[in-house]
Amino acid sequence: MRIENGNAIVVVMQNPREKVFGILEELSPAGVFIRGIDLGYFDEWIKAINSGEPILPMQDTFYPMWRVERLSLDVGSESFPSMSELFEQKTGRTLGDF
Repeated sequence: MRIENGNAIVVVMQNPREKVFGILEELSPAGVFIRGIDLGYFDEWIKAINSGEPILPMQDTFYPMWRVERLSLDVGSESFPSMSELFEQKTGRTLGDF
């Protein structure tokens, strides 16, 4: 499967080490534009959405290519759902709603 704009992705960066989950807005030789959240906040984000608490919204961010270590498509398997599928199962909403 090819990574395209609008896909749910995980980006791993270096210097400093950082992992972001979100929706790819644009991929270019200069870097990655993503609407996302820090991966470490994912579970708390879902809990806050479900309980009606104030949440940190997904943010539009640019990461220069020299920081990008890996970019992965968010794909699940029969045994393990993808992160976007988990989000939908736990909140009843799509990732695009945020």
